[in-house]
Amino acid sequence: MRRVLAASDRALLVEENDLEGAMRLHAALEAAALPGVEELIPAARTVLVRFDPGAVPPDALRRRIAELTAVADAAPDAGSVTIPVHYGGEDLAEVARLLGLTEDEVVARHIAATWRVAFTGFAPGFGYLVGDDPVFDVPRRPTARTRIPAGSVALAGTFSGVYPRESPGGWQLIGRTDAVMWDLHRDPPALLAPGTVVRFERAGREPIAAAAVQAVPAAHEGPFQVEVIRPGLQLVIEDLGRPGNAALGVSASGAADRGALRRANRTVGNLPGSAAFELAGGGAILRFRGAGVVAVAGARMDPVIVRADGVEFAVTDAEPAAIEDGDELRLGPARDGLRAVIAVRGGLDLEPALGSLASDTLAGLGAGPHGGSPLAAGAAIPLRGPAAAPSAVEPFPAPRDPLPVAGDRVTLRIVLGPRDDWFTAAGLRTLLEQEWLVTPRSDRVGIRLEGAAPLERAVAGELPSEGAVTGAIQVPPDGQPVLFLPDHPLTGGYPIIGAVIDADLDLAGQLPPGARIRFRLADAGAGRSETGV
Repeated sequence: MRRVLAASDRALLVEENDLEGAMRLHAALEAAALPGVEELIPAARTVLVRFDPGAVPPDALRRRIAELTAVADAAPDAGSVTIPVHYGGEDLAEVARLLGLTEDEVVARHIAATWRVAFTGFAPGFGYLVGDDPVFDVPRRPTARTRIPAGSVALAGTFSGVYPRESPGGWQLIGRTDAVMWDLHRDPPALLAPGTVVRFERAGREPIAAAAVQAVPAAHEGPFQVEVIRPGLQLVIEDLGRPGNAALGVSASGAADRGALRRANRTVGNLPGSAAFELAGGGAILRFRGAGVVAVAGARMDPVIVRADGVEFAVTDAEPAAIEDGDELRLGPARDGLRAVIAVRGGLDLEPALGSLASDTLAGLGAGPHGGSPLAAGAAIPLRGPAAAPSAVEPFPAPRDPLPVAGDRVTLRIVLGPRDDWFTAAGLRTLLEQEWLVTPRSDRVGIRLEGAAPLERAVAGELPSEGAVTGAIQVPPDGQPVLFLPDHPLTGGYPIIGAVIDADLDLAGQLPPGARIRFRLADAGAGRSETGV
């Protein structure tokens, strides 16, 4: 029985009875190419459909999806891959106990089975593999590990998978491989794609570890660059992200406050979505080589430009400021909001990763030698120079919206779903009537919230992995929700009770620790949400 559920004001979650049904639906949606659909994210029993509500009304899209006839043969042909495995992972004995087999029997049957990539998600290059041996149905670990090494071969539910990079996770580890699952210099970068047939084999002897030689990027010798003297709490490079790469297991990422990014770029004459620096919390110092123009927008951090002779002058929010060779831009701690955007006229001269310079801190994906990692002291970022800007500077900024400080109450509008039916009526009332504290355990992946009463579940157990959007409110077993920000995982296994609407996502990205949230149901056509005390 197909169900079409709200996942946000810009996404629907379409649920089928099983994995095969979801794969056939995904193939039908791809073939139909429905107007307004921007991206499809298949998962264990669902397909997340991201759409543009300006191009297609949600109700009309619901009807079109409900009427679609699933494709009879949905398995794409993506070739085959053999992966050598050093068996003997930390959980092999526990998996054998759970399945009623010996460790040797688990390994033999894992090798004998034919596996196929059903869908991707969680991290770039991570494929969810389904096999033809029904013995493999293994519960996740009761407590997830905070660190799983890259190359770990694992089982969870009816799936097998290989972790492309070090990450947290709750799958049962049975071995490891030296195969490179994700490499941006390879075409395609992911070793596994939906439809790829995978065979595992026992690897030979353990390779002898050699001393790692780390290449140090050569210093940029051009006339324009920014040197990071002090990175502050977190300094990353962001643009509007890389949507459309779900087939590779890559989420969109991008700026946490898109409005601040656009304002800063327009001020210096760049295209609105150009890459810029995003600073969380404040406290950074940037030194410039070459003359140029900068602008700062977003959180109020009292930026000043300090000349080589010690003379300094203040930089006003979203107003252009001239930079001379050797000048430093210094930003203090955030006095309101959380994140400021620093745009430089002409933009950054870096090679994009999958069409974007955005730093995805969860996936470790980004431009240049820094990848998705926050910038550290000593990093040198090349600039294109002022002549590369397509427009004149904009000297008169639009009025700045107020941003919250610790203790402020912020109202965020939400759409319930897709899994609000996993919670009791009391749980839904708690979501909407209780204040939620923004905790310091928050980052670009998500805002961890804390309330006096946890959200009460009506349905226990695990949820098969399904797609998630920025703004989704995911609820772990402790009942304390997590509000997803741009670097969230593409898929997840905890139920999502609702999602913040697109118009309020920039405000969510500016919430500092100590701010308080009240959620309320969205009204159609409303503008920006409000901040109060």
